Amino acid sequence: METATILSHVDHTLLKPEATWDQIKTLCDEAMEFGCATVCIPPSYVKRAAEYVQGNLKICTVIGFPNGYNSTETKVFETKDAIAKGAVECDVVMNIGRFLSGEYDYVQDELTQVAKAAHEGGALLKVIFENFYLTDDQIVKACAIAKAA
Repeated sequence: METATILSHVDHTLLKPEATWDQIKTLCDEAMEFGCATVCIPPSYVKRAAEYVQGNLKICTVIGFPNGYNSTETKVFETKDAIAKGAVECDVVMNIGRFLSGEYDYVQDELTQVAKAAHEGGALLKVIFENFYLTDDQIVKACAIAKAA
């Protein structure tokens, strides 16, 4: 497989809390130069990055990051806000605590609401699982919940 083909499927990512605008701008420049699928950046930089790349690169951001324990309403708002500012992909962190508590209906409802907000805004939604905390069987269950949502 060609390097360019691989990079066209890669989200060039910088999600460190100390990320500066200069670093985000460099990330965008690199992603455009190498043909990455998106840049995945903190929500506070979405609008500025979208203006900077002028449609030459897709912008992705994170919802409920890094821990996933934000309220459902907060995640829905974050999703709508990110899309309004230029994100075309959103990566939501599943509420791992509620999942590990066996609250599968809660998790599925939350992901359904976030998916609805993303899809109504024309954005792609991906779900982040914290696999470190999950067994293989739990990962399968989380995937089924995400798919159903």
